[in-house]
Amino acid sequence: QVQLVESGGGFVQAGDSLRLSCAAFGRTSSIYIIGWFRQVPGKEREFVGFITRGLGWANYADSVKGRFTISRDNAKNTVYLQMNGLKPEDTAVYYCAAREEGRSEYEHWGQGTQVTVSS
Repeated sequence: QVQLVESGGGFVQAGDSLRLSCAAFGRTSSIYIIGWFRQVPGKEREFVGFITRGLGWANYADSVKGRFTISRDNAKNTVYLQMNGLKPEDTAVYYCAAREEGRSEYEHWGQGTQVTVSS
């Protein structure tokens, strides 16, 4: 099993930066991709970006491209989401999720961390 724990959320002003962390525990060697998602109450969960565990190749949603950066530290089994130039519309609960090798779905999810950006 894989367990994910997010941290780093908070309340910031528009234009500020914030870094979220996603620490993985358990059978971390099975992880192929770590993704970041966000959700606002009453709305569908939105894809933010992902990074591959091996080569560290990252991809982003258009809404965050150029502002957000995903990185990983395999030695610490931790993935980071660096968020710069935050906007009020970035306010959401942010989740990380893990997809295992050979799987097509994100099967393991963290508990989420709240990010609130005031204007």
